[in-house]
Amino acid sequence: MDLFGSFSLLLAFLCALYAIGGGIAAVRTRRPLLIKSARNAGFAVCVLIWLAMGSLAYLFLSDNFSISYVVAHSNRTLPGYLKISAIWAGQEGSLLFWSFILSIYVFSALFTYRGKHPELMPYVGVVMAGVQLFFLAINTFAASPFAVLGTAGAGGALDVIAPADGRGLNPLLQYPEMVIHPPMLYSGYTGFTIPFAFALAALLGRYPGEKWIHLTRRWTMIAWCFQSIGVLLGAHWAYAVLGWGGYWAWDPVENASLMPWLTGTAFLHSVMMQEKRGMMRVWNVWLVFATFLLTIFGTTLTRTGLVSSVHAFAQSTIGPWFFSFIGLVLVVCFTAYWRNRDYLRSDNQLDSLASRESSFLFNNLILLVACVAVLSGTLFPVLSEWVQGTQISVGAPFFNKVNLPIGLFLLFLTGVGPLLAWRKTSMESLKRNFGWPLLLGMVAGGAGVALGLRNFYVTICLSLCVFVTLTILLEFYRGARVISARSGANIFSSVARLTMRNTRRYGGYIVHFGIVLIFVGISGSAFNQDKQMDMPPGAQMEIGPYRLVHQTFDSVPSVNYTSERATIAVDRDGQQSIMLYPERRFYPSNEESGTMVAIYSTLKEDLYVVYAGRSPETQAPVIHAYLNPLVKWVWLGGLVVVLGTILALVPNRQPVLALRAVAETVPAGPSPARLPMEQPLQQNQQDESRG
Repeated sequence: MDLFGSFSLLLAFLCALYAIGGGIAAVRTRRPLLIKSARNAGFAVCVLIWLAMGSLAYLFLSDNFSISYVVAHSNRTLPGYLKISAIWAGQEGSLLFWSFILSIYVFSALFTYRGKHPELMPYVGVVMAGVQLFFLAINTFAASPFAVLGTAGAGGALDVIAPADGRGLNPLLQYPEMVIHPPMLYSGYTGFTIPFAFALAALLGRYPGEKWIHLTRRWTMIAWCFQSIGVLLGAHWAYAVLGWGGYWAWDPVENASLMPWLTGTAFLHSVMMQEKRGMMRVWNVWLVFATFLLTIFGTTLTRTGLVSSVHAFAQSTIGPWFFSFIGLVLVVCFTAYWRNRDYLRSDNQLDSLASRESSFLFNNLILLVACVAVLSGTLFPVLSEWVQGTQISVGAPFFNKVNLPIGLFLLFLTGVGPLLAWRKTSMESLKRNFGWPLLLGMVAGGAGVALGLRNFYVTICLSLCVFVTLTILLEFYRGARVISARSGANIFSSVARLTMRNTRRYGGYIVHFGIVLIFVGISGSAFNQDKQMDMPPGAQMEIGPYRLVHQTFDSVPSVNYTSERATIAVDRDGQQSIMLYPERRFYPSNEESGTMVAIYSTLKEDLYVVYAGRSPETQAPVIHAYLNPLVKWVWLGGLVVVLGTILALVPNRQPVLALRAVAETVPAGPSPARLPMEQPLQQNQQDESRG
């Protein structure tokens, strides 16, 4: 299977070359046979990548230890589901997995638009094939996952070496969540290739209007959704496995996954201005370009040793490949923009600061400022080494200090932006939409201060969360009230009808509510507590309202590892709540150890308990306990964000007009029976025009 996999990659590389050459010829000649031939070559590239991926999976599941990549990341005792995750645990396999996920997107796009948009799709095919060619070139010539272990024998022949067992999977990756976290994150990273390809193709082909925006909106939302899931699963993995008590440390690889999410979020908002008013065309094209480049930059950080991270792969020699590709993409994008910049002129200008356009513009600027702050902080050690010869690290305090006010301002815009009218919002509309939410938000902040809340940022966050939540609820209520008045349905049924009639708009509101929940969870970190002490059996520790009693300490053997486990009885207010079992595992195959955290989670707080090893002086078990308020709200908010995005992808349901019967007799004349309906109908039309 190693030869089959290698041959599949080589053939895919050649087909990608043909897809590029044939696509360029199709662009120049517009011959239907050339267009079809280039498209079929694109299909072939995807199928061959799938065959190569299947070959690598077979080598792992069959314990073929003649392959160096399998030896490095698997062993016989590794559970089957972890052998699947071992496929992308290292440099070579993760790059092939990147190509595999990308090929699913490329195949789907080529199949969806086959025979359609002949003036655009040849350009799109060339761009997508170019991206595929880059990753195939690395896997074929620089980092093949099918390299065989062997030595040169007599006459120069290769003598294959097959060890009895492999070195096993990194303990940090031996966690069920790692089976789904990388696929989700890679689906986000690679998914942004599709809008990038369409944006560059539309620019090169001077494709008229905003049609490429409509073609790629769903692709962008799908990629953004996967990126959101990947970021949240990564945070949850860090929380549950690394054992440091938190879920976000501003690690360089964490930052690398966040940056394209920020620019992708900016694009999803500003693209509405291009759809509605033909504005910000240059801005949107460069947002798409920047998002794609940041996905490539993110994987560069993980694979080149540019920065130090617990998430990164081992240092390798493929850095020049990535930097050359980033440089090439920049040159192509800038050249395409410069040659066709007149095509991107806006149709309209900003009419008023009190408008939805201005709110989206501020939203974009703040998101870009956040991205630049994260990027500069991530690269500061590298820049300082270039300038001064020594690395100066930038830690979490810098990122928190810069991004906290940025995040709060974005939270404010989350509540304000969707309720402003296009072009200009009247003063009366501002009062109607924001009067009560703003007042009650201020009351909530004042109540927090009265109850002892003294943290400035948390107080502001509380006020803004109440404000944004009320603006969202009022929008649902106003629209549902109109439908209820027209149809006689109850308010809950009317909310469902309203939502399904404009899924994009109301799905966006649900996403915004999920962001509110995430901010609630983040605000709890201001009140974290932690305590560490030696705890032989019988010892006790108190933290917050909890009392931890160490009952027993034992060793738990397993096929793949051995572990030392503490049994902790947890009392709350004198009543036993739960038993926790923190442990440390030792993996003989690679002689590494890992932590398994025990967590008791409620909506109010998490009790997070780590067995940190043995004390050097007393050899007693060391227990480190954390009390982390509101962490569960982060995961719940992430779930709401995903559900809202899925809803926004659902096609709208066409409204059915249902009028209530009119009780009194209507005199002859021009349709006075419609008069009771005019006001709510007009209001409903205004509500829908804001979406």
